[in-house]
Amino acid sequence: MKVLVSGSTGFIGSALVDFLKEQGHEIVLLVRTAPVSSEAAVFWDPALGVIDAAGLEGLEAAVHLSGESIAQGRWTRAKKARIRDSRVASTRLLCESLARLKPPPGVLVCASAIGYYGNRGEEFLDEGSPSGNDFLAEVCRAWEAATAPAAGAGARVVNVRFGAVLGMGAGVLAGMLPVFKLGLGGIIGNGRQFVSWVALDDAIGAIDHALATESLEGPVNVVAPHPVTNYTFTKTLGEVLGRPTLFHMPRFVVRMALGEMADALLLASQRVEPRKLANAGYSFKYA
Repeated sequence: MKVLVSGSTGFIGSALVDFLKEQGHEIVLLVRTAPVSSEAAVFWDPALGVIDAAGLEGLEAAVHLSGESIAQGRWTRAKKARIRDSRVASTRLLCESLARLKPPPGVLVCASAIGYYGNRGEEFLDEGSPSGNDFLAEVCRAWEAATAPAAGAGARVVNVRFGAVLGMGAGVLAGMLPVFKLGLGGIIGNGRQFVSWVALDDAIGAIDHALATESLEGPVNVVAPHPVTNYTFTKTLGEVLGRPTLFHMPRFVVRMALGEMADALLLASQRVEPRKLANAGYSFKYA
């Protein structure tokens, strides 16, 4: 297929582009500046509401992954506005542009996150579970709602709700590995909060499965089938690296250091199941 990809320089996006090219797809990058590679590119500026609509003609699929990092910098009022706008405004601009195409692409896979569910303790969560009521949950609701123009034009829209994506070089592990290798890694809070994780290979595999599987539509949880507690995650990572995990970071220390971001990313518990992926026949490489 001819596939448009936004966020192609990011952790997931760069791996996805390589994977799709290996599968024989024709890739078009949605970019703010000229790409270093020889890939075809469509220019846009979501902040200004500008996109080269002519460059979108002939697309058969689109994968939208761009958005401000939620894990870098404290969540000031300005940072939270950038987090929201970089997702919601960009998605609305892209989907309105895709909806005007004759015909629109057959499928749009748009990033979302399990932050949609909020802090839910030990409750099992699937795609039918209600949304939470914190900042990230509100962002995810608006993010997914912004895909409505594409769906209204007949595109099959899949909102992939990513958990913590694990892979070398970037993502969640990038910040953790140096600390753990020094023997300074440890349990956060009481350690009972659930971490719903997914390997990078399976995040890419799930996107590919969503592109190809007609039965997949709407929200799809992209998490491994076996979430673990922060305690288990911490101890496992320490064992793999051959390092002790004796330190413990109390909740109040995490909150003092990181503010609101601590509650949403480190202390919240989300025990999420990939029910729709499993029902659609996806086989995890790292379950």
